[in-house]
Amino acid sequence: MKIYRFLSEEDTSAFCHKVTAALNAGWALHGSPTQTWDHAAGLMRCGQAVVKEVPGDYHPDVKLGEQ
Repeated sequence: MKIYRFLSEEDTSAFCHKVTAALNAGWALHGSPTQTWDHAAGLMRCGQAVVKEVPGDYHPDVKLGEQ
């Protein structure tokens, strides 16, 4: 099955580390990164979709972050 995650974080090196960790765990980038201003927090946020092929069948209890 193919699984999907959307990674997001403040626009700092923490975001780059989060995406890098996912890539090194076998995830692949899906689409372009995104960036938006968080008015409530007063900072920029980044996001990146990632996908991965894993064995098994999908069900809503799948722990995507543990794959």
